[in-house]
Amino acid sequence: MKLAETAVVILALATLACGRTSEQAGAAPGAVAARLGKAELVQVPNRVELYGSVEADREAALSSRVMATVTAVKVKAGDAVRAGQVLVEIDPQTARGQEAQARGALAQAQAALALATRNHERFKVLAAKGAAAEVELDLARMQFEQAQGAVEQAQGAVEAAASVARESNVVAPFAGRVAAKLVEVGDLAAPGRPLVMLESATGRRLTLTVPESVFAAAGLKVGAALPVAIDALAGSAAIAGTVEEMAPGADPSSHTFQLKVRLEGGDIATGLAGRTWVTTGSRSAVAVPAGAVVASGGVTMVAIRDASGRARTRAVITGERLPGGRVEVLSGLAGGEDVLLEPGVLPPDGATVQETGR
Repeated sequence: MKLAETAVVILALATLACGRTSEQAGAAPGAVAARLGKAELVQVPNRVELYGSVEADREAALSSRVMATVTAVKVKAGDAVRAGQVLVEIDPQTARGQEAQARGALAQAQAALALATRNHERFKVLAAKGAAAEVELDLARMQFEQAQGAVEQAQGAVEAAASVARESNVVAPFAGRVAAKLVEVGDLAAPGRPLVMLESATGRRLTLTVPESVFAAAGLKVGAALPVAIDALAGSAAIAGTVEEMAPGADPSSHTFQLKVRLEGGDIATGLAGRTWVTTGSRSAVAVPAGAVVASGGVTMVAIRDASGRARTRAVITGERLPGGRVEVLSGLAGGEDVLLEPGVLPPDGATVQETGR
């Protein structure tokens, strides 16, 4: 009997426990108190992001007109230089020889001119006395004028040769820093071959390519202000930029316009990637207070109160931050929903929402 009574008691307890579990499973979640906000349909600027790279205000690829061996390279990449500083020395013997040849030709031309001048004067005197024919005077005048032309030509050759000789030293045309050294001692310098790349130490601009559709919609013009962000300077404030130059027509192959934006502020390394934004009209968007957005398990969530007054969670994709402490919601909400503000943790789905004030 005792065993039977014990079995009955155990069965009764199990039945009671199952009944309580069923009641708990079917019970409605408890109420939550929260402030409520509104998911609103608003008009926001339609901003397009443009990418470019930082360039120096002035850049130069320095070369020489002398074809000779490089004898010394005075700088390396990154060196600061002043205007007129010697950067590369080239063997001057070839250029000096060409200058000497030009000066010798000039001396010969000047001697021929002196002789032609005397002959011309003689024939003028003889022609005045009737002792020389007119054709002889004309021939003397022609030789005199040819000699004058030869002297002028020889003088030009001397100036050109002297100019080339002076380029045996490659000098900096402006103050800046060496961007690249492209030659070593013993290399052959030749006309048109870059030896040193030089860039200005101050003055930076962001060079952009703008699609034709964006260019037309944004109404860009010289002098317009644009905010610029440099990717390598993460966390820093946006740099103020001003449109300094833009191409009058589009590139026929890419159908893009080139835009140059002057950057204000300190020294920025050239070649860095940068971004700016232009406005091309406006668009409709759903905006919620920033306090309504909760990150949960790597997913961005928003809790709303439905028409029956119960909490429902929605996974959303957010966009940019808007003025007034609001966040754009790209998907997940249609606008008009009541959203829970700063819930801390997401309420149970179906919980009754009690508003505590907006």
